[in-house]
Order: sequence, then C-alpha cells, then structure tokens
Amino acid sequence: MFTLTQERLSDVPSIERLYAAAFGPGRHARTAARLREGNAPIPELCFIAEEDGALAGSVRFWPVRAGATPGLMLGPLAVQPRRRRNGMGLALIQAGLARAGEAGAAFVVLVGDEPYYGRAGFSVAAPGRFQMPGPVDAERLLVRELHAGGGGASGLIMPAPELSNLSAFAPPGPQQRAANQ
Repeated sequence: MFTLTQERLSDVPSIERLYAAAFGPGRHARTAARLREGNAPIPELCFIAEEDGALAGSVRFWPVRAGATPGLMLGPLAVQPRRRRNGMGLALIQAGLARAGEAGAAFVVLVGDEPYYGRAGFSVAAPGRFQMPGPVDAERLLVRELHAGGGGASGLIMPAPELSNLSAFAPPGPQQRAANQ
C-alpha cells in the first residue's frame, strides 16, 4: 500500500536519484528537458508516493505556454521498478491533474506513450497543433484538455516561469473581468 503526499524540499535528493536511475544520464539532453531549463515545477502539483517509509514514485508539473495560452507539462514521472504495476504512476498523475484542473489550468502536454498515459485521458496531439523546442516523435506528443479553452491552445510550447505559482492559472474573478473590459 502506498500513500501520496505533496513533494517536500527534503525529498528532492531522493527524487533526483530516482530520476537518474529511471532515465539515465542522457535525460537532460531530451527536448522535454529544455522546457525545464530556467523553469521550476509548480510545488502544489508535485507529488511523491511513499511505500514502506521510502520514496517509491514521483511526478512533477511545469508551467508552459502554447503560443499565448498558459498550460502545464507533465514530467518526469518515475516509479521504482519493483513497485510498478500497482497503479502508483497513474495515481500520481491523477493527483496532479485534479489539482491542476481545480486551479483552472486549461491543458497539460507531455512526451510519452499513449497506451500508458491514455489511461489518464491523454491523447496524441493533432498534427501541427503544438511545436516543441526540439525534436519529438509526433506520436509521443500527448495532450489532455482540463477546461474549455484548452482545446484552443496551439503553437510553440515554451517554458513559462512567470506561472510558477498555481494561483497564476486561476481564471479572473468578476471584479478583475470588469476592470479588464
């Protein structure tokens, strides 16, 4: 049995070891890593799974923009090999997606396998909808809309460090909408 909690600063060394073991030394050369450079994961969306008192899995979400539309990038997601196949990875994803949706994020993108991430509602992005800042297999560029308006997001996916707080995704309230009109 595992438990999910929000990532703590004290978890970071263990998480980094998990990512290094799961993805190897070349993980920083991937296109998705370019979206993390100069960016920071949104703390309220970073979850860990613990089992038997030890870190067993981790997921992070990063602020990005697709053109002018703010959104999120999921990743990395990693689960210790001996703890896979028990729903931990999917539970980590769903915890982050639920909180992101509540906060008003419109969409989430990731680079991964549709058969796995499809269980969390992700599907292959329409051809030409998104461009990444480097090479990506188009069949592995996945998206999930969380709210109306997420379907209109398109364009170059770029880091959005100015959105590093989950409250930045909240839709404007009635007073703010009136002030903007």
